[in-house]
Amino acid sequence: MASEMVNEETNKGSMWVLDQNLDQPMEEEAGRLKNMYREKKFSLILILRLAFQSLGVVFGDLGTSPLYVFCNTFPNGAKDPEDVIGALSLIIYSLTLIPLLKYVFVVLRANDNGQGGTFALYSLLCRHAKIITIPNQHRTDEELTTYSHQTYDENSLAAKIKRWLEEHSYKKNALLILVLVGTCMAIGDGILTPAISVLSASGGIKIDHPKMSNDVVILVAVVILVGLFSMQHYGTDKVGWLFAPIVLIWFILIGAIGALNIWKYDSSVLRAYNPVYIYRYFRRGKVSWTSLGGILLSITGTEALFADLCHFPVLAVQIAFTLIVFPCLLLAYTGQAAYIVSNGGHVLDAFYRSIPGIIYWPTFVIATAAAVVASQATISATFSIIKQALALGCFPRVKVVHTSKKFLGQIYIPDINWILMVLCIAVTAGFKNKSQIGNAYGTAVVIVMLVTTFLMVPIMLLVWRSHWILVAIFTGLSLLVELPYLSAVLFKIDQGGWVPLAIAAAFLLLMYVWHYGTLKRYEFEMHSRVSMAWILGLGPSLGLVRVPGIGFVYTELANGVPHIFSHFITNLPAIHSVVVFVCVKYLPVYTVPIEERFLVKRIGPKNFHMFRCVARYGYKDLHKKDDDFEKMLFDSISLFVRLESMMEGYSDSDEYSLCGQQTEKSSNFLFTENDNGNTVSSNIDPSYSSYHDSIIPAQSPVGGNSLVRSSGQTSQTMGEELDFLNRCKDAGVVHIFGNTIVTARRDSGIIKKIAVDYIYAFLQRICRENSVIFNVPHESLLNVGQIFYV
Repeated sequence: MASEMVNEETNKGSMWVLDQNLDQPMEEEAGRLKNMYREKKFSLILILRLAFQSLGVVFGDLGTSPLYVFCNTFPNGAKDPEDVIGALSLIIYSLTLIPLLKYVFVVLRANDNGQGGTFALYSLLCRHAKIITIPNQHRTDEELTTYSHQTYDENSLAAKIKRWLEEHSYKKNALLILVLVGTCMAIGDGILTPAISVLSASGGIKIDHPKMSNDVVILVAVVILVGLFSMQHYGTDKVGWLFAPIVLIWFILIGAIGALNIWKYDSSVLRAYNPVYIYRYFRRGKVSWTSLGGILLSITGTEALFADLCHFPVLAVQIAFTLIVFPCLLLAYTGQAAYIVSNGGHVLDAFYRSIPGIIYWPTFVIATAAAVVASQATISATFSIIKQALALGCFPRVKVVHTSKKFLGQIYIPDINWILMVLCIAVTAGFKNKSQIGNAYGTAVVIVMLVTTFLMVPIMLLVWRSHWILVAIFTGLSLLVELPYLSAVLFKIDQGGWVPLAIAAAFLLLMYVWHYGTLKRYEFEMHSRVSMAWILGLGPSLGLVRVPGIGFVYTELANGVPHIFSHFITNLPAIHSVVVFVCVKYLPVYTVPIEERFLVKRIGPKNFHMFRCVARYGYKDLHKKDDDFEKMLFDSISLFVRLESMMEGYSDSDEYSLCGQQTEKSSNFLFTENDNGNTVSSNIDPSYSSYHDSIIPAQSPVGGNSLVRSSGQTSQTMGEELDFLNRCKDAGVVHIFGNTIVTARRDSGIIKKIAVDYIYAFLQRICRENSVIFNVPHESLLNVGQIFYV
């Protein structure tokens, strides 16, 4: 049977029909898979419904800012009405430039298939330039339907930027550190948002009871925080439907109260919409400049807006912000300013004092509920960020619990949850006032914004291919607002601003040391891997007794035989009849479709009974969905054997694996489990073949080639090999993990010794074992230890 020449571009994502049209790609099916992951077209009714739902997920943090902005801007009271109008003008135009123009209409478009945040931007960049520091990816990964990337003209600006980023490792490390700084500040945001939101909402109790001690307010806030963090393991699936109505009522309330206050107290504050008052405000000198730290709090929650994007369409978020959030916030701040102009001594609790008495307690209840919703959204975003960092090798392995059967993004990380709770309570009880917590909060927020601005530059050039003038305008306007805010919060480092810096520094140290150790372990695996010539030289028995059973050897290598295997067979007298090298790797995509998850191939001649299975995951994928990982591996190998046998005699490749004097064909298939639990073939990509156990592109000839068989290859039939595999499975399965201990050399510097021998070693001891993550039974586990000096 002849093979048709298939263009590589049109062959992406194709499936082979194992009948008389073996070599014809199903373009219709390939298109269906691609379209599953493109942005869907929504009806107007659905868009409006999603816009409503986004209020409870995306805008809670931004919506609670009116609780504490003016009290942090004027901690000693507002004596001059012109100062209040100037501060209000700054708030109005900060909200316009940063949340509205920068984030809602620009940054949100940089989402990674609905995923937002610092690591989502980094993942986009990693797909468009080779900047990832752990080089465990292969060209076949780019064939995934979710792996969207572009090619560039060699002389274009984008191509030059791409080459500039890729040419030196220090640039990749600098970019990684920038991402880690933004991530660590976002974690700090997850600590400070619940503290200031809940404390500010609880402060309303004192308005009706002026003689109440401030310690009582602190105690109420701590009780709410303990309850909030203690309920995290239940997830938000059952109560999440309440979030959007609560936040909607909150926005309507603060907007209506603001409009009432403008009419009731002083409508002259509407002059603040004239930006000239910003200039007049800064004529006060250093006092005005340092007060920017309080005004900055009006745009806190903006980064959380991007990080909490989830799977909401950008259009839905834009509608919700422009029609509800933005107008209500402007009314709320303008109304508070009108009240403060008439009551300059009530700045510290202006929000609650400006509420009409008849609706005071209902507003207090809604404010507390809105603060809890805002805190919940930030905590969930922190869990998501850490999950992304963990998947990309930048965070120690921790337990991740999936709290919802419907929504993949709802997760809970117990260890991180309790750390956040302890730090949040310490901040709340330690500072005891909104002013110092506000200073800390502002520092974290402005640094995350700056990181996003810097990451958007290569995103706009490489991903969007924007003109450099547009990139310059975006960057200039963003820095024009964010750099003054940064300089203002730096003045308040000693007044609470040091807290997020200390928290971020601690997390940055842990994350970078973990990533450094992970990188060195991978480099050790790469440099010490065993050649196929050595394996083939041992013969089918591998120089040992082949005992019945299957050995799954886990490795970080997607190609080549790991050093841990040679260490194993040189120290033990026997090896299993079937050996499978299992590589579980994460790619810079938010998810790997289940139909494209497993890549199976054979290593060496058939009578060696050696296979490789690469399981690929995205940073949002969870292993919990793979309840029987061992069964999935075995079923994939069994199906591989069937398909390989059916493909014998037909080849579309002129390339073959050459090992010593033996020549053989290497097959390459993708497998998955369908909804019924059966393993099916989802993709067979004929444009790749294997050479020395590495997948390389191969040309597709017009005519079919006969299979060139290895001289040492047995004539075993498909049925015999399947029976052999089943007998080995019944005999027992063993999971072999490498326990590599990384230690610093004796001549290493003191910093390296502390980082490797103490910090990284400590993190390795307390993090979860891979066997636990893959649900490996203890009786089927075998650890092989080795020491690696760096």
